[in-house]
Amino acid sequence: MRTPILPNANASFSTFLLTGFPGLEAEHIWISIPFCLIYVIIFLGNGTILHVIKTDPALHQPMYLFLAMLALAEVGVSASTLPTVLGIFLFGITEISFDACLFQMFFIHSFSILESAVLLAMSVDRFVAIYNPLRYTAILTLPRIFGTGTIMGLKSIILMAPLPMLLRHLPFCGHNVLSHSYCLHPNLIHLPCGDISVNNIYGLFIVTSTFGLDSLLIVVSYGLILHTVLSITTGEGRRKALNTCGSHICAVLAYYVPMIGLSMVHRFGLHMSPLVHAMMANAYLFFPPVINPIVYSIKTKEIHHGIVRMFSQKRARL
Repeated sequence: MRTPILPNANASFSTFLLTGFPGLEAEHIWISIPFCLIYVIIFLGNGTILHVIKTDPALHQPMYLFLAMLALAEVGVSASTLPTVLGIFLFGITEISFDACLFQMFFIHSFSILESAVLLAMSVDRFVAIYNPLRYTAILTLPRIFGTGTIMGLKSIILMAPLPMLLRHLPFCGHNVLSHSYCLHPNLIHLPCGDISVNNIYGLFIVTSTFGLDSLLIVVSYGLILHTVLSITTGEGRRKALNTCGSHICAVLAYYVPMIGLSMVHRFGLHMSPLVHAMMANAYLFFPPVINPIVYSIKTKEIHHGIVRMFSQKRARL
């Protein structure tokens, strides 16, 4: 591992040093095993859901199309982290160029913004399905769903595009060691020795206009869902209505709880152990794409049946 560059007001550098698990460098080869398993679960689990939704015409409905978008976003986040994470733990490659770091940061955050937007769209989908089930497919038509997906994708790209350019114009002449095994903006923004006020303001704007607004609207959606469910006269009807939201609630919690924890660590945990920072960052990026395919495969009957049919057909061909 290369020696970190020490602060020098007259120096600038073009590479960063990534960090695995501080204090456990000797164990990195063993730590690579669970990370490899995590990536296998992520790509296999989300890939299976995408394949089932694509090949089963019965699943070409709004709820499952939004689920496919969520799976694509999670695969995108995981694919963005894979080169540096496995590079560190398998091969001891800790150095990353400045441009590659900005490139990785852009894609990690863009897919994360898209993931948050899809979770909001799924909450609106559940509200429409419960509030007006007879007009559900008439309101959420395929063109509207694909248009919504396109807008969400463009929004995440447009919002993130200025950040790499803003960082590129800052002088990086402090230390060059990052706290994680991938590049995140909250970590990068602490390294420049110039004025970062514009970056901080724009970063705060992105957080509030995406994650903050999305989470608020998700809460509003579930408030409306709860109000609608309580107006249903039969207990069985209430139970069925709430059951349709169970998987989505798990997905929202799996996404926002680690994010809030990581934000708290970045804001108020500067003096905490670097290992805590590394653990929280990994939980934020890896927990949702691992847990969501499992939850939807178990709790969503149509997805579960589709997976069973897929494996049954493959077994029959053998």
